[in-house]
Amino acid sequence: MASIIPVILCGGSGTRLWPRSRAVRPKPFLPLIGGTPLFRETLDRCGDETCFGAPVVVAGAAHVALVEEQLDGRGTLIVEPAAKNTAAAIALAACRLDEDAIMLVCPSDHHIGDPAAFAQAATKAGELAREGWLVAFGIAATAPETGFGYIKQGAPIEDAGYRIERFVEKPDRDTAEAFLADGGYAWNGGIFAFRAGTFMDELSSHRPELADAVRKSVAQGREEDARFYPDAGAFSVIEGESVDYAVMENTRSAAMVPADMRWSDIGNWQALHEARGGDSDGNMAQGDVEMVDCRRVMVDSDGPRVSVIGLEDVIVVVDGNDVMITTAAGAQKVGKLSGAVNQ
Repeated sequence: MASIIPVILCGGSGTRLWPRSRAVRPKPFLPLIGGTPLFRETLDRCGDETCFGAPVVVAGAAHVALVEEQLDGRGTLIVEPAAKNTAAAIALAACRLDEDAIMLVCPSDHHIGDPAAFAQAATKAGELAREGWLVAFGIAATAPETGFGYIKQGAPIEDAGYRIERFVEKPDRDTAEAFLADGGYAWNGGIFAFRAGTFMDELSSHRPELADAVRKSVAQGREEDARFYPDAGAFSVIEGESVDYAVMENTRSAAMVPADMRWSDIGNWQALHEARGGDSDGNMAQGDVEMVDCRRVMVDSDGPRVSVIGLEDVIVVVDGNDVMITTAAGAQKVGKLSGAVNQ
């Protein structure tokens, strides 16, 4: 059976993890959990050569050196001329692969605590993709999250997965709680599998101008060693759109595989706190930190000693000369700070 080709998207800026995540070294290239950067974690969990082929990475020019430092010659790099969202990034990779290649699209900045469960889900997704399905990983929902999209599970497809009945955008709290109680909804984690040719056929059907522009950009592009540079002029006419909107919500061949793999998108400091865990009081400290009478507090300092007394549900981050303090509830808004916007 042909290998599954990991297609790793390195386009995120990680502004909600400011001040640790910055334009010069954004979230994918940081060791936020343990000592391994998230991008390298992604490469490593796709490293079993009996299942996965050499990865294809799509990244912007600003991060070529960071990608190649960690890629270490294991795959190829497509240097995206401009950030045009996930549909165009995936299409670039699809146009560089054989049409029968099975693509496993992975964000570069997520954490998965159970790599074996990930590999098992990838194998099932690959089976469905070979049959013409466009497959999303349905991440097991463990809380009524309002910051994620959801997938409603439909009828089973043999023993491999399920049809997708519908996609749901980020719900309000009451709706999210109803989804969790229902049990038939999963989080949409942005991990997909499909044949390269099937994806391009669907993109051509639903977003023909986007598909044509990517094909032209690839046809007029150039190779430099293990890098490929699509033509910037042809690519510039694209109107950016996510793969969810452009393809997955429009196709009649959408499927899902359940994936209970201790996943986190590490989308903000509170999500990172949850992924890192804590002591018996829910506190988590990294660096030179002292806490007294605190509950569910995370302090992450790269230098100065930080002392915290009597706080609950607060996050403190020190990075060089920058100090960021937020409540857990305010963590989603960190990306709006001037330091994050203007980094």
